Amino acid sequence: MSYLISAVFLLIMVALMSLVWTGPRGAPWVPTRRHTVERMLRMAGLKPGETVFDLGCGDARVLVAAARRFGARAVGVELDVGRYLWSLLVVTLLGLHRQVRVLRADLFEVDLSSADVVFCYLLQDTNDRLKQKLRRELKPGARVVSNTFHFSGLPLVRIDEELELFVYRMEG
Repeated sequence: MSYLISAVFLLIMVALMSLVWTGPRGAPWVPTRRHTVERMLRMAGLKPGETVFDLGCGDARVLVAAARRFGARAVGVELDVGRYLWSLLVVTLLGLHRQVRVLRADLFEVDLSSADVVFCYLLQDTNDRLKQKLRRELKPGARVVSNTFHFSGLPLVRIDEELELFVYRMEG
């Protein structure tokens, strides 16, 4: 019984450490519902062969949907070791390793220049800090899709008010 209590305590501590570590660097993990992921990728107009980056890919659900349902290439960026390993496992078990890559990295340090679509479910403060990086690195026509939090000053092209989804298109 003491092993069980120790294991539960350890899992709780790892979860708390994960929140403390990743929250200030981007956002705590809050999974996006699968139907919302699908809606966001459709709103972005994701096409087969395009590359989508998920900044804070969590459990890889965006990566899997982009690859399986849209025929896209996907790159997940995840700082948290546990979620990074989980994403790698999911991608491997589903046989998507040729279409999907998962990076253990800080989203502010990853080169986004190859992205056609960038998927974000971050915090408002993180979006505010990320905006200049997106302007610098994304090519004209690249789309940014954000869940709940907006990017003021970027050209908004679509909005789903019910689900609070925003799509921006980078200008040349």
